[in-house]
Amino acid sequence: MQQLAAASSLSADAGDFASFDFANGTRYPERATASVGPATYRPGATIAYVPISLDRPTPNTVIARVMTEDGTGLVRGVAGINYQPIYKSVIFRPGDPLTKTVEVPIILGIPGADFIVRFVEAPWGGMMGTDRAYVQCDFQKEATPAQTEGREPRTFSPSGTLQWRMSRDTLKWSDAGHDKAWSTKLPNGRSQPGNQETGIYLDGWVYRDAGIEAPLRYTDEGLVMHTQKLKQPLEWDGVPYDYGSVVLSGHNTRPVQIGYGQYEFTAKMPDRRGSWPAFWLISTAGWPPEIDIYEGFGFESWWDFDRYTANTLHGGANITRTFQEGIFMNSDEVYGIGGFTKGFHSFAVDIQPDYITWFIDGKETYQAVNPFAGFRWYPIMDVAVKTNGDYADGSGDMIVKDIKIYSN
Repeated sequence: MQQLAAASSLSADAGDFASFDFANGTRYPERATASVGPATYRPGATIAYVPISLDRPTPNTVIARVMTEDGTGLVRGVAGINYQPIYKSVIFRPGDPLTKTVEVPIILGIPGADFIVRFVEAPWGGMMGTDRAYVQCDFQKEATPAQTEGREPRTFSPSGTLQWRMSRDTLKWSDAGHDKAWSTKLPNGRSQPGNQETGIYLDGWVYRDAGIEAPLRYTDEGLVMHTQKLKQPLEWDGVPYDYGSVVLSGHNTRPVQIGYGQYEFTAKMPDRRGSWPAFWLISTAGWPPEIDIYEGFGFESWWDFDRYTANTLHGGANITRTFQEGIFMNSDEVYGIGGFTKGFHSFAVDIQPDYITWFIDGKETYQAVNPFAGFRWYPIMDVAVKTNGDYADGSGDMIVKDIKIYSN
């Protein structure tokens, strides 16, 4: 594994976008389009190399999941007879070559026999071009060669100086927040109706007479961020809320704010349908921009808390988002990292002038060119609620074990 390097050693990789006009974080380069290309292998071969190509250098990681299907020609290639079926991920990182090959094991190469390699769905982080191609055994044509694989994922190794670390002494909270305490509400208040959230962000002191369960408490495992269905609705800005959400925001806590550097957040996630846990960064100059380090969309019926992760960039200015760039990922399938509700996992981001790089359990999972030059950031960790149901299945709690913040 290549160790995480300082920004100066990455500048050559960012060369494709060095002249791009990010317009102070309001514009982002166009996504690359991925395509499957045709391939040929010779009789007697044990592997067929099938090209997956991008049409341009990518500003962010592209993950293409591919699979095989039996052929349709006169001599039809059949799984288990002519080839071994595959279901694999091809990963393009910024700076990688534009073509990589996926390997399909060959059992019996019969001249003229064909099978298909296709995308499972649109590539994550990219656009879909030609979504399938034929792979054919041919003794007259040259076999498709294997292509360069590109770089290995980086491992997380902070390059900054430790500026702040979570402990019972350092992580305290209050209504508005200050240098020694995170705020228990967002800069815009205790609700997010623009996101169709149905929970109010609670504070045990502000609402100590409302009969709510403690939204924040320490245990031997760590800081429990507790969400709940309320016994009686609470009103905010004239709207009644039936659920209790929880947030800690560093917008008034200068020791947790950095420009370039790293945030590392270790937590165990909730699994309750309707919960929306996240650890994210907002510019001290206002929203947007935003960097999502981890997000779990439990209000979506298809979301699997133990296997899926999401990270996103939101660009724009003056409360107007002009682009949203990121990825929903089955990190268990692609990287073998899962079980986010069953144990503690670390989620980290490294912000440098050229790239923003995301890590799970120390392994790079995503990278994007940095459109936000010169911004300063503050962190928010929360579990929002977005449901109208019973909100009683599983756990609605996120347990935070550790946070480290490094400044370059």
